[in-house]
Amino acid sequence: MKFMFRRIWGLMYRHLSLYRRSWPRVLELAYWPILQMCIWGFTARFLAARMGNPGLMAGAALLGGVLLWEVTLRSQMGMSISFLEEIWSRNLGHVFVSPLRPFEMIAALIAMSIIRMLLGVIPAVLLAWGLYAFNLFSLGPVLILFFINLMIMGWAVALGVVSLVLRHGAGAEPLAWGVLFGLAPFSAVFYPVSVLPIFLHPIAYALPSTHVFEGMRAVLLQGEIRWDYLAAAFGLNIVWLLGAAYLFARQFHAARVSGALISIGE
Repeated sequence: MKFMFRRIWGLMYRHLSLYRRSWPRVLELAYWPILQMCIWGFTARFLAARMGNPGLMAGAALLGGVLLWEVTLRSQMGMSISFLEEIWSRNLGHVFVSPLRPFEMIAALIAMSIIRMLLGVIPAVLLAWGLYAFNLFSLGPVLILFFINLMIMGWAVALGVVSLVLRHGAGAEPLAWGVLFGLAPFSAVFYPVSVLPIFLHPIAYALPSTHVFEGMRAVLLQGEIRWDYLAAAFGLNIVWLLGAAYLFARQFHAARVSGALISIGE
C-alpha cells in the first residue's frame, strides 16, 4: 500500500512540477472559467435590469449553471490533458516500464483533475461573488453532492477519451477539448429539459449532468432539494464509470499487446 501511494504521488509530482515552473500553465487553468463567468455574469445582470425579480432568478440559474458546468469540464479536461501530456512528451512507454500499474495512473490523473478543477473554478466562484453578488455556496451542503456527481461524470468521459486515444492515436486527441461541449445542449445546463424536443428527452435523462442541473434549479428557484435527481445522477454515474473503465481496460490491454504505448506519440 505504501509503495502504491508513492507511485501515485510520483506521477502527480511530475505534473505538479510542470505548473510550478510555468505560470502561463497556471493562468490558463483559470482563464476560461473566468472568461465564461464574465460573459454570463453580464448577461445575468442585463436580465435582472430588464426583468426585475424574474430576471434576477434567471440570472442566478445561469450563473449557477456556468459554475457547475465548469466543474464537469475542468474535471474531464484535467484528466484527459494530463494523459495527453504523457503522450506529447513521449513518456507513456517510460511510465509503464516502471512498476506503475494502470489503476495507479488513473488514480494520479483523477487527483490531478481535482487540483486543476479547483484552480480553475475557485477564481470564477470568487469573481461571481465579488462582481455579481452570486454566492454558489448559498446552495448549501447539497453543493458537495453536485460537485461529486459532476466530477465523476467528467472522469467517466475522460476515460472514454483516453480509451479512444489509445485506440486511434493522435486523431482522437481533439475530443479532449470538444466532447463535453457536444453533451452540453442535452445536459440542461441553462434551461430545463422541458425546453428540449420530446424525442431528445431520453438522451438528456441518460446524462448524469442533466439530473444535477435540474436539481440545482430546484434548489435555486424553489428552495427544494430533489433527492430523486441526486439518486438518478449517482446511479447513472456508476453505470457511466463502469462502462468507461471497462472500455479503458480493453483498449489499454490492446495497446500494450500491439506496442502502441511506445509508438502512440510518434
